[in-house]
Amino acid sequence: MTKTGLVSITFRQLTPQQITDLCQVAGVDAIEWGGDVHVPHGDLEKAREVAAMTREAGLEVASYGSYYRTVDSEAEGLTFASVLDTAVALGAPTIRVWPGTKRPVDATPDYREAVAANLRSAAEQASARGVGIALEFHANTLTETLESAVQLLEAVNHPNLKTLWQPTLIMPYEQQMESLLGVRDWIDYFHVYTWDMTADGKCDRKPLADGEERWKAFFAEFQPPYALIEFVKGDAPEQFLADAEALKGWLA
Repeated sequence: MTKTGLVSITFRQLTPQQITDLCQVAGVDAIEWGGDVHVPHGDLEKAREVAAMTREAGLEVASYGSYYRTVDSEAEGLTFASVLDTAVALGAPTIRVWPGTKRPVDATPDYREAVAANLRSAAEQASARGVGIALEFHANTLTETLESAVQLLEAVNHPNLKTLWQPTLIMPYEQQMESLLGVRDWIDYFHVYTWDMTADGKCDRKPLADGEERWKAFFAEFQPPYALIEFVKGDAPEQFLADAEALKGWLA
C-alpha cells in the first residue's frame, strides 16, 4: 500500500507546526522533512521536536531531505556524520542525498568515482544506524539520465543505497516511463507533481489532477511505500489540499 505525503520544502515559508497542521487537514500519511529550513543539519534538539510533533499529529516521517551533495558538501563543511545524526534524531528511515552537482555529460571518470566512493561510505555509515540512503533523481546530477543513474547505482553496489524517482521534466513521457522501469529495482519512494516545460525552458506547475493519466500509468508499474507531493501550483496550501485529494483518489 502506498502512503501519501508532502515534501516539506514545498512550503519553505511555513513553520513545521503549520506544515504538520496542513498535512492533518489534507489527510495524508507522512512528511519528508527538509534539512535546509525545517530541520537544519546538526540541530538535534529541533529534529527531536519535529519528530515528536509529527508523531503527535498521527503522521510518519517518510524521509530526511538533507540536501547533502556528495563530494561538494564535504568540501563546503557539511559532513555526512552531521546529516546522519540529525536524521536519527528525526526518526527518519531514509536520507535523501544528491548524487553530485554535475550532469553526466560533464562528469569525468574521476568525478564519478569520487561520488560513488562518497555514497558507498554514506550507505555504510547509515546502515550501521538503521537508516537508508536514497538518491535524488534530478537533472544536473549523475541521475539525470537512466544510463548514468544505473551506472552509479551499480558502481556503488551497496544494499543500503536506493533512489527516489520522479518524472524528469526534460524527458518526454516515454522516456520518463523508461527511466521508472530502468531503476525499478532500486526505487525507494516517489516525488509527485504535474509540471510542464514552457517554450523558454521554465517550469510550469499544474494542478496534480492534470497528470492523472500519466501518474496512474506510473503507479500501475510500481507502488512505492510513499508518494510525496513536491511543490504545487502557486505555492498555495489550497492547491496542496486539492492535489492531496487527487493523489489519494488514484491510490484508493
